[in-house]
Amino acid sequence: MTDRPGGYLPGRHQIDAYGEGGFKFGGMSHRGSILALPSGVYAWNANAAADIDAASLARLFAEQIGSVEHVLFGTGLDLVPLRPTLQQQLRDAHMVGEPMTTGAAARTYNILLGERRRIAAALIAV
Repeated sequence: MTDRPGGYLPGRHQIDAYGEGGFKFGGMSHRGSILALPSGVYAWNANAAADIDAASLARLFAEQIGSVEHVLFGTGLDLVPLRPTLQQQLRDAHMVGEPMTTGAAARTYNILLGERRRIAAALIAV
């Protein structure tokens, strides 16, 4: 993905691997965090759970209404709860946010994507 302008790969893609500070998906690798959305996989500037807020998730909130009902948050090596204000913003947008470690979020994302669920993932690189 690093060879694409703006760090973007269109379409839905399974996460093939994670670790060493990045991810592999769609036959590409990316160093850093990612947002996996129905519209594509994007570079994401969050480096820690503390960076997760509505501003950092603007691209998620800009997705077509109804295209995402569940958002998995990979919060790094440790599970970090989402802020109540962010949980409410997600609910207001008709989405459920579920934090977990990045590894668990990547694996769960792949399963739900395979089931054709309306899923997104915000994954902090580990």
